Amino acid sequence: MKILVTGATGFLGGHLVDGALHQGHEVRALVRPGSDAVRLRSLPGVEVVTGDLTDGASLGRAAAGCDAVLHSAARVVDHGSRAQFEAANVTGTERLLAAARSAGARRFVFVSSPSALMRVREGDRLGIDESTPYPQRWFNLYCETKAIAEQYVRAADGPEFTTCAVRPRGIWGPRDHAGFLPRMVDAMRAGRLPDLSGGKRVLVSLCHVDNAVDACLRAALAPAGRVGGKAYFVGDREETDLWPFLARVGALFDCPPPAPRIPLVLGRAVAAAVETGWHLRHRSAPGAGGGGGGGGTDAGPPLSRYMMALLTRSATYDTTAARDDLGYAAPRTQADGLRALREWVAEVGGVAAWTGGPAAAGTAAPARPAPDHTEQGNPKS
Repeated sequence: MKILVTGATGFLGGHLVDGALHQGHEVRALVRPGSDAVRLRSLPGVEVVTGDLTDGASLGRAAAGCDAVLHSAARVVDHGSRAQFEAANVTGTERLLAAARSAGARRFVFVSSPSALMRVREGDRLGIDESTPYPQRWFNLYCETKAIAEQYVRAADGPEFTTCAVRPRGIWGPRDHAGFLPRMVDAMRAGRLPDLSGGKRVLVSLCHVDNAVDACLRAALAPAGRVGGKAYFVGDREETDLWPFLARVGALFDCPPPAPRIPLVLGRAVAAAVETGWHLRHRSAPGAGGGGGGGGTDAGPPLSRYMMALLTRSATYDTTAARDDLGYAAPRTQADGLRALREWVAEVGGVAAWTGGPAAAGTAAPARPAPDHTEQGNPKS
């Protein structure tokens, strides 16, 4: 097939390009004006086109002649105005849907997130599946706009235009310079990552980038009658105890483990105070993320209620539907993924080159995980 990939200069989008090429597909990569597309232009079989989710004409040109669209670009931060989130995540997706359908594409795969189901007040959620309904009130604008966009995508499914969504959470792996895992490691290196678990086990479903790519490409190729209009949770084979996992990753790079342990009530109060203070001092930056670069990764509060929820709520997902409909079986194990990550970090020059954060320069900074991480990716390939 000829596949259009949005967010192609980002973490997940870049790996989607590689995965599609590996399978023998032609790839057209949508990148925003000014984005760093050097790596993409060096790849045989990739056509780079400039465009933006706010520009319908550019999307029409990008979709022309493509058989399928893998839409990974989004605003993935947890701060900003409603207008910014709606422009990037909702209106941009609507424009891309219309452009793809008008251009004659037969398949549209939307990279969604389990955060589309995240409520303001809820406890641990273990083993939830696709029967879980959308909430009436979402945790934040990111969660809300991802849910609205996902519903538009699913509703657009039809006989000649098959649409579906995949929901990876906590995507991690090589070439992620600004997502959840490098931020955690950077904070551990600086000795500024407390254990926010409060002593409870925080069980989560994470998703290695190779597993997310495998699921997206399977969704692009699966029989239309099987996947049309559906959404799928995807993740690693392993159920992860988050804080021991972070300590394990840190140990691979000679980082001290998260400490000290902070009681949950105190951690939540601190997150609320830090977030409120940040909003009082800052105004949302003009413009919305959302072109070809997986945008919307501008700096936000060093800690927020949403980050605290992601780090302290157990959330695991049943991937049976993806296995049955897509043949998904998480090809990359967590152990293998960690070995490959360590090798890649050595290749790029060590932890400082990987994280690129303040700790690398010898200064300390508080932990600031990218919300649902690495879920779409970041603009650094």
